[in-house]
Amino acid sequence: MIELPVIEQEKKKKNRKPNWLRVKLPVGKEYAKVRQLVDKHKLHTICESGNCPNMGECWGAGTATFMILGNVCTRSCSFCAVATGRPPEYDEDEPQRVAEAIQKMGVKHAVITSVNRDELKDRGAEIWYQTVRKVKELSPTTTIETLIPDVKGNWDALYRMISAGQEVVSHNMETVEGLYRRVRPQAKYLRSLEEIKRIKEYGKRTKSGIMLGLGETDDQVKKSMDDLVAHGLDILTLGQYLQPTKRHLEVVEYVRPEKFDYFREEGLRRGLKYVESGPLVRSSYHAEKHVNV
Repeated sequence: MIELPVIEQEKKKKNRKPNWLRVKLPVGKEYAKVRQLVDKHKLHTICESGNCPNMGECWGAGTATFMILGNVCTRSCSFCAVATGRPPEYDEDEPQRVAEAIQKMGVKHAVITSVNRDELKDRGAEIWYQTVRKVKELSPTTTIETLIPDVKGNWDALYRMISAGQEVVSHNMETVEGLYRRVRPQAKYLRSLEEIKRIKEYGKRTKSGIMLGLGETDDQVKKSMDDLVAHGLDILTLGQYLQPTKRHLEVVEYVRPEKFDYFREEGLRRGLKYVESGPLVRSSYHAEKHVNV
């Protein structure tokens, strides 16, 4: 038996996922029902495109996060599993198909997100607006969270996106300011803060998410919390970054559950209304709890 060099052994040991990151395989009647509806209506979900570890739990509960405007993104963020490239023309019938699927699923709370469509003059705002309106028409009691992209300072597009009647509007910071150039090279930290500020001023409940384990320090995380509170954030999610493929950024650290508990308390102490913090937490995890906090 040939042994690996010591350096390779240490690297393999370091990259081994700890026990607290183990997830169950998706199974069950409700999971199969959602799977069938997603396939039938030819819909995209960030659950699949983003390799979400909670897909089995959420789909098993009869919920899913729908991704509109296709599944090819114009950005090339070094953490994201969504395909990058030149997106095809968007489907104008998509709002109706998403609304019909949500109605048939009978969900009480729906989450809708999208890829970045920087090549579109309105950043896809009209499809965003029509999707939310169609869902509200077919399922008037369904509450909605929209997880929207960076509009590159196109504030008219932003206001169109968030004016359709959704209850929660989320825009993810993804990481701390000092790591933006490496993690989100086509985004700007201050611009995303401005987007959250404008969403709050518009009168919406605001939400954002940050990944841990990319090399950030505790002080950097707490500074991000301070910045977000100063710009009107209500809800924050904190979760462990997991490397989608070998082409993406490596995990610098597997953050222990106790540290996530610590950051939850730090966020609440700073004035956030709700902090969802844990290794497997993702942006839309337990999203139904964030409507009335």
